[in-house]
Amino acid sequence: MDEGSRSEFDLIGRFFADLGAFRADVLLGVGDDCALLEVPAGLSLAVSIDTLVAGIHFFHDCDAEAVGHKSLAVGLSDLAAMGAAPAWATLALTLPERDDDWLAAFARGFGDLARTYGVRLVGGDTTRGPLSVTVQVHGLVRHAAAVRRDGARPGDIVWVSGTLGDAGLVLRLLREGGPVDPALRARLERPVPRVALGTALRGIATAMIDLSDGLAGDLGHILAASGVGAEIDLAALPLSHAVASRIASEGDWSLPLSSGDDYELCFCAPSEHAALIVSMAAGLGCALTAVGRIRAEPGLILKGPGGVPMRLSSTGYDHFSNNT
Repeated sequence: MDEGSRSEFDLIGRFFADLGAFRADVLLGVGDDCALLEVPAGLSLAVSIDTLVAGIHFFHDCDAEAVGHKSLAVGLSDLAAMGAAPAWATLALTLPERDDDWLAAFARGFGDLARTYGVRLVGGDTTRGPLSVTVQVHGLVRHAAAVRRDGARPGDIVWVSGTLGDAGLVLRLLREGGPVDPALRARLERPVPRVALGTALRGIATAMIDLSDGLAGDLGHILAASGVGAEIDLAALPLSHAVASRIASEGDWSLPLSSGDDYELCFCAPSEHAALIVSMAAGLGCALTAVGRIRAEPGLILKGPGGVPMRLSSTGYDHFSNNT
């Protein structure tokens, strides 16, 4: 065994062995060629994978604990969008060099969130190169109970959780070099995955998606998959004071509609479930806002204040476009 291999095994053993919550369904976790996991009878396995790249998804000087948190949170948000309960995760970490202080903080952020949602890290890989983090998450959901994107029907109400545009505003402020309130900055660097909401919406929501690329673009995925359209009332969008002030001064609605990184849930549900959803919001301590309605005619209609139709030049973030 060469020195590099010994260093990698030491890194894994020191920072990533036994990371996350204890789970009886993990027969064999970190430390072998494969993990051995037991999927309970009657449940389907939901799997998602995301990569965060330094300089693209987080600043190079971003707090390592926040990077660890967000790298897992974005995957948990995907599981939430399908109503799946989180179970396991694997991690591929590429580092320009070994930095034990950075690794300890990263593992702390990742591990704290993993324990909060009952997730166990069961394997992965470490390599040398430009800083990037890839996390694959695995969740469990009863057969046929997963909430997909293709079930929206005309007449359904469109709902969103939390507030929209905060993460995009933080990114703009950081690029402008201005001061950023720490609580607002956490919306970009430490998003809260809406896991409890996602599982509670099984059997209620007809379609659901997490808002990683902006409401207009992500809702557009639901519309395309379901073969329907939607009308959104911009005046109804839930906005923090900071985002609302920015829109009032600039007249630019791109923050809540296309800036991305909110990791809130957007879902559709029949109007007869409205009272139940409002009650659910109170029980979960999670704000839910009705922002529009599904239409039979394809396309997304945005109604501005006073009901005036509006156009949006960009519908969401695209890694392979020329957007910066």
